[in-house]
Amino acid sequence: LLKKLEKLHDEIELAGGWSIDAKVRKVAQQLNLELDAKFATLSGGVKRRALLARAIVSEPDLLLLDEPTNHLDIVQIQWLESYLENFPGSVIFISHDRRFVERLARRVVEIDRGQLLSWHGSYQNYLKRQQKLLLEQEEQFKLEDKKLASEEAWIRKGIKARRTRDQGRVRALQKLRETRRARRSKMGDVNINVDSELISGKRVFEVEGLSYQYSDQTPLIKNFSCEVCRGDKIAIVGANGCGKSTLVKLLLKELPPSSGRIHQGTKIQLAYFDQLQQQLDENMTLLDFVGEGRTQIEVAGTQRHIMGYLQDFLFSPQAVRSPIKVLSGGERNRLILAKILSKPANLLVLDEPTNDLDIET
Repeated sequence: LLKKLEKLHDEIELAGGWSIDAKVRKVAQQLNLELDAKFATLSGGVKRRALLARAIVSEPDLLLLDEPTNHLDIVQIQWLESYLENFPGSVIFISHDRRFVERLARRVVEIDRGQLLSWHGSYQNYLKRQQKLLLEQEEQFKLEDKKLASEEAWIRKGIKARRTRDQGRVRALQKLRETRRARRSKMGDVNINVDSELISGKRVFEVEGLSYQYSDQTPLIKNFSCEVCRGDKIAIVGANGCGKSTLVKLLLKELPPSSGRIHQGTKIQLAYFDQLQQQLDENMTLLDFVGEGRTQIEVAGTQRHIMGYLQDFLFSPQAVRSPIKVLSGGERNRLILAKILSKPANLLVLDEPTNDLDIET
């Protein structure tokens, strides 16, 4: 029995079992996780952080990370970057966070129009070489299109094309047509316009002595005063759970303050981007969600058909009739942007708007 215990002790020590508890607590602290919380009760963002923590604690040979910086605050992202820089194994990650990619990537693999392209070196090196390749492709496409137009003009003459000695040229034309049909265009950029019919008052918010706390907990916000004026662009930063989203909801009067006063200015037209995507009905089509029964919307003083408007946000005519539940996280965020910007706004309130969005958007 003692020999068995000794062998088991050695196996646990070899696997790092004696130190696992300390590792769990250290990673949980860095990612602001409560170890006693039940996983099923956690929000989507906290669940993602918990899954990231589990992957890190397991110390694998290969880490596969899908948008790891989503729902992390700035300090947590910096910690994760340092951890991955010193990680002894291999890391494959998907990310739209340019700074994260620039700091960590030593090789960039791009999926572009059905092709997998591998670029060795830094992210900046990838950008330069990608731009060069796109310019070369554009020149090649121009030559192919010119050749195709010339051959189409020739085939329309008819008689010569039916001669036996010209059948090779006809086959070459068919190949040119097939190549042109198979060509896939580069995905365009999102066309975002913010339209406002009214100019708001000079003061957008006046806050005096604002405090807020949940039940008997320590106040999240205590005796806070500020003034927000028309034209201000303000970033609210801080650790996860410190009360950033709560402050936004207080300003918008979605929550009543524990004490203090919040005064909203005049002529406010609000567009509010909600990080929790509570506005989404999974079974609605994209067309119904954004259009709300409208076939035409007014953008920057111009009437637009809702189908064309959604194409500005990279949704094809086929996709707009699909239910929201089939969309990826990035597509959902684009859809919310399309909805909130489909109406005039002179006040934008954006809660984590870049989560899941691709770099171009």
